[in-house]
Amino acid sequence: MLDQIHLLAAVTVLGVLEQAYFFLQVIYARRAFGISPPKISGPPEFERIFRAQVNSSEYFPIFLALLWQAGLFFHQGLAAALGLLYLYARYCYFMGYRASSSERLTPIYLSSGVLWILLAASALGILHFFLSHYVELNVLHLLTA
Repeated sequence: MLDQIHLLAAVTVLGVLEQAYFFLQVIYARRAFGISPPKISGPPEFERIFRAQVNSSEYFPIFLALLWQAGLFFHQGLAAALGLLYLYARYCYFMGYRASSSERLTPIYLSSGVLWILLAASALGILHFFLSHYVELNVLHLLTA
């Protein structure tokens, strides 16, 4: 079974490490700008870093759910590759937002697009599972026949 999930697990660990990196950037920004918790407002430079981290954290559970569903029900390799692309887009989003709020747009569109593809792969994989196991209709067999 582990050979069916090892790529998903690796992407998950990379995602957790990325979230930790974003969190550390907020800590460093708090120190640099003298902003103690629980304050969340300050200079625009701090607020952009803070918002980039919070926005990335808000999307992380959605990403994990879709990554694992697409990997388990559709194709592990494709889901893992899309997961890496998502993590790269999120890194670009964070760095872009840190520099300027307008530089976050292209990476956020890319990461959102990846989530939609993962959602589609998840839905197709789950639909195929239900059809083949409960209706005994193998769509893949019909398409190749």
